[in-house]
Amino acid sequence: MPSHSQRLLQSILNRLLDMVPTLLALVLAFLVASILLFALGADPGTAINSMLQGAFGTENATAETLVKATPILFVAIGISIAFRGGVINIGGEGQMIAGAVAGVTTALVLKDAPAIITIPMSLVMGFISGAFYGGIAGFLRAYFGVNEILSTIMLNQVAVQLMNYLLNNPLLDPAELGTNHIPKTARILAEHQLPRLTINLPEVLVSIFGHADLFAKTRLHYGLIIAIVLAILTYILLWRTTIGYRIRAVGQNERAAQYAGINVKRQMMLSLVLAGGFAGLAGVVQVLGLQYRLQTDGSPAGFTASAGFNGIVAALFGGLNPIGAIPASAFFGGLLVGAQKMQRDLGVPAALITAINGLIVVFVVSSQIFTQRRQRRRATIAVATADMPEADEPAQPVLEEVV
Repeated sequence: MPSHSQRLLQSILNRLLDMVPTLLALVLAFLVASILLFALGADPGTAINSMLQGAFGTENATAETLVKATPILFVAIGISIAFRGGVINIGGEGQMIAGAVAGVTTALVLKDAPAIITIPMSLVMGFISGAFYGGIAGFLRAYFGVNEILSTIMLNQVAVQLMNYLLNNPLLDPAELGTNHIPKTARILAEHQLPRLTINLPEVLVSIFGHADLFAKTRLHYGLIIAIVLAILTYILLWRTTIGYRIRAVGQNERAAQYAGINVKRQMMLSLVLAGGFAGLAGVVQVLGLQYRLQTDGSPAGFTASAGFNGIVAALFGGLNPIGAIPASAFFGGLLVGAQKMQRDLGVPAALITAINGLIVVFVVSSQIFTQRRQRRRATIAVATADMPEADEPAQPVLEEVV
């Protein structure tokens, strides 16, 4: 029987090996992207260097990358829960809008309340609204067998039209009343906005950065900290609680989970409720921390900047693990921000990043086949080891987490 330290070392090694297919998928995606850059008449090395400089080359560039990554991370956390629960959530865009509408309405209604009440209430209402909107698709899937991919996509369009109506009528900024008004809400009071995030550097690093307050003059806000904390808590929920175990059991094998006494319908619905809630948080944080009002050009991307879809890519790239979604979201945030500098420097269309995102999805999803094969093989070995105890030791079950 292997010792505890040997099993721990083997577990760490297995996790590292599981990362190899994903890294190879990333390399292959960039190789194909290099071919596209050649076709566009750009040098791939110069283009990638320009992208890196635009994403992380300066303090402000890094801050903008993290600002762009924040809503992606919120959505990716929810996507990780949904996919682990065996349901597919394509409704991040609509759920973001639902959360933003509820959050900004709360902030405007409670404009006379202190910030310690208004900000948390806006965040809570944003989460509840997004959760309710995701729960609609969950209810239809669990109790009526409606495909959640179709329902969430259609609910995205419903949310957009509802937002357009509200911003042109009851939520319209009174200052915009008139024939050619811009559909937007009134501005949220400064004291009810999420504060800017400033990192106080130790004296050792002051000479490197040139000042003691990192990100003090950028748009980075505390929404990033909220997202990171929730990612850690979600990991604990999924892998350290019975609720998370039930969700993952349904996602692994619906029939086996039902046979074990787990309420499959309830877990499916819960997965989409939580996914919608986190997407709703992404929407309200965008308003409270960055835009300070809800405004649209009539399309979903006019407000969400496609974070609802980019969150899916980040979740897949992060291995459907909330912790893995943190660097994955920063990576895709860097792609989006760096693409703008690449476009300015080389004339390469920023839309190329959309193609790169698609390539990464294709290669990462394909790489999961090899990861799943390794996981099944490890599970088989673990069962076989548990069935063959040593002569001088009692039989002990060997349980290895499959993530």
